[in-house]
Amino acid sequence: MFVVQACGEFDADEVDLLLAAWEEADELALPATVVDLTGCSFGDSSFLGALLVARSRHLGSGRRLVLAGPLQPKILLLLAVSGTMEAFDVTENLAEAVIRGTA
Repeated sequence: MFVVQACGEFDADEVDLLLAAWEEADELALPATVVDLTGCSFGDSSFLGALLVARSRHLGSGRRLVLAGPLQPKILLLLAVSGTMEAFDVTENLAEAVIRGTA
């Protein structure tokens, strides 16, 4: 399992960090990637786009992508307003995400 910890605020200036993490996840080709968003306080449309890229890559290669919460209010709002919450496997905490990623 590959774990990515996202902390702070993510906009167009930081999104390359996530895209690099997805590249590493692809290279490792582990069965699951967990993205720990507990410390992520803000994300804009480029952040959402990066998450959707990860989702597409993982689905396309038969791997799981799990977002670990609890999600901060601005991240919840981003997923809700964009209508993408249901597109992601979101857990309440990192421990649950790890369990789900290995199931």
